[in-house]
Amino acid sequence: MGLALYACHPGSSRGRRFSEPEAPTRTAFQRDRDRIIHSTAFRRLVYKTQVFLNHEGDLFRTRLTHSLEVAQLGRSIARSLGLNEDLVEAIALAHDLGHTPFGHAGQDALNACMKGQTSLQSGPRSVDQAGFEHNLQSLRVVDALEERYPDFDGLNLTFETREGILKHCSPANARRLCVQDATGVALRFLTGGSPSLEAQLCNLADEIAYNAHDIDDGVRSGLLSMEQLGAVPLFERYQRLVLEKHPRLDGRRLLFEVIRRMLSDQVYDVIDTSRARIGTSKVGCVDDVRAQGTLVAFSEEMRDRSSELKQFLLRNLYRHPQVLETTERARRVVSELFAFYMDQPHELPAGHQPATHRARAVADYIAGMTDRFAIREHERLSGAVLFP
Repeated sequence: MGLALYACHPGSSRGRRFSEPEAPTRTAFQRDRDRIIHSTAFRRLVYKTQVFLNHEGDLFRTRLTHSLEVAQLGRSIARSLGLNEDLVEAIALAHDLGHTPFGHAGQDALNACMKGQTSLQSGPRSVDQAGFEHNLQSLRVVDALEERYPDFDGLNLTFETREGILKHCSPANARRLCVQDATGVALRFLTGGSPSLEAQLCNLADEIAYNAHDIDDGVRSGLLSMEQLGAVPLFERYQRLVLEKHPRLDGRRLLFEVIRRMLSDQVYDVIDTSRARIGTSKVGCVDDVRAQGTLVAFSEEMRDRSSELKQFLLRNLYRHPQVLETTERARRVVSELFAFYMDQPHELPAGHQPATHRARAVADYIAGMTDRFAIREHERLSGAVLFP
């Protein structure tokens, strides 16, 4: 299927922050994807937490496997809607590059550490934020922190990929970015516009992916049971359908088949709903899309069922006492590392020595750590063993 008129066409990209000749064999968005895959930040995702810490088991999802699952779901939906698969893949693979070690526990701890810190002075490496938020940090990684090219910092990605990476942004942070970044990648958070359909799609594919794989990881960990999940309408529906066809099925084969059917129907629901909304809106180009509200979406029924599942996972997995106990130790690791480096910045590697803003340099260094490196570094500096 060819690209729809309302898709992002690489030949009509808003371009890069620094001018470069076009690649002879790749489109602009394929080039973005390739730069992301070869980045240092992308490789680190293999040892960064999704829900369960890296040392808790070899089969739990990591930020890397999660990003690959988001890309797979995104490309499947994009193909049916006539959207740009390469752009969807680039956004999906990059959307978590700025995540801290220890998942949201690490982000919350680093955000608390950064609250009240003075704002970074503007300059070429100054993609800034108040506090710490991983979406903004992902943009900071691709705009400033990756050091691979002789002519510029960052990966010099296209506007469209950067737009998709920045899926959340407070008005205060958007104003900071608009002052520092003439491309206007954060402008929509001040004017009320929407991003491209490819960016909208990645946002929803992210939700679909983590709901499904957190069920799998939760059952694998023993913190969730099939009996508990049977009380969740979305899960119960597919479990009933599977058992009607395979009454003897149980264990992991039953779980996998339920998740597979749930994923498939969510994908089909997004395709059908989004196609109808796009048709009703009569958008004819990307600029039309940006003037609309969200067009890539679940149906109302699927949105409600998905929301129920998210609330179930919040109560029964993310706030499970065992998970909370682990995340509290993770917060301590991040907080104590931050305090140590602030007090003794000479302990930072040469490439991370603060030129102007010590707190931001420390936050950049900690955010780039993997789970296991953060644990080892905390043990080295503090002598405390929090994760034996």
